[in-house]
Amino acid sequence: MSISQFRAVGLPLMNLVLLRGMPILQQLHLEERLLRTSSDNWCIINDGTNDRNIVMGVSGKPAELLKINSVLQDKVAVIRRFSGGGTVIVDHGTVFVTFICNKHALPDVQPYPKPIMRWSSLLYREVFQDAGDFSLRENDYVFGNRKFGGNAQSITKARWIHHTSFLWEYDTSNMGYLKIPSRAPEYRKERGHLDFLCRMKDYLPRSNFIDGTIHALGSHFSVKQMKIEAIESPLNTEFIPTSRLLTKQELEEAAFDLQLKSVSQLA
Repeated sequence: MSISQFRAVGLPLMNLVLLRGMPILQQLHLEERLLRTSSDNWCIINDGTNDRNIVMGVSGKPAELLKINSVLQDKVAVIRRFSGGGTVIVDHGTVFVTFICNKHALPDVQPYPKPIMRWSSLLYREVFQDAGDFSLRENDYVFGNRKFGGNAQSITKARWIHHTSFLWEYDTSNMGYLKIPSRAPEYRKERGHLDFLCRMKDYLPRSNFIDGTIHALGSHFSVKQMKIEAIESPLNTEFIPTSRLLTKQELEEAAFDLQLKSVSQLA
């Protein structure tokens, strides 16, 4: 779709990058670099990622969040990202949307997690206005009482990032790698993954969601589409990303520690 129709006088500029199938670790490296080394506003939409990955928040503990023996047995890659938030498993059925903003770009949005979440939910309310009973429940996007979007954030002195993994579709077997977190939202009510989650594809076409997000973005920003080639990292950059793959050794050590803990509880 044409982006020019969304350029508006007096609104802050937002650079839009549309991707398809970028590996999620590469996307996280790009996002962190733009957060920490750019002074512009960015929206990144990545339509699916080619490989199955588990992505944990910066403080996530594998032993508490993952069924590690299954993860090791099936050689599922585990990534620790630079931002907070919970744990997700992503693949080609996941659509990623990220906003990276200067604090002054949205002066009415206080640079704290809850105000940023409220702002994003109002933007997505425009996207889902004809799609279902959309709302923000605690830190999740839901239709009714079932989650389809998980969020994570990182806030620096002058900028913030808000990124979302949207479950357009998911493989039910993948959910078997994830434990139910001990700090689950209250509205979950101890439901298992399959009773707690829903698929966006049951509510609206995939292209409608992406086009609708771009259109809603134009209510808040003057949108300019950028090619990924135009923002390739220069060779002399000193930026070092912090999102990374966990090693097999790290996962094995977490599994061993968990086993020791289970034995000590039985003793």
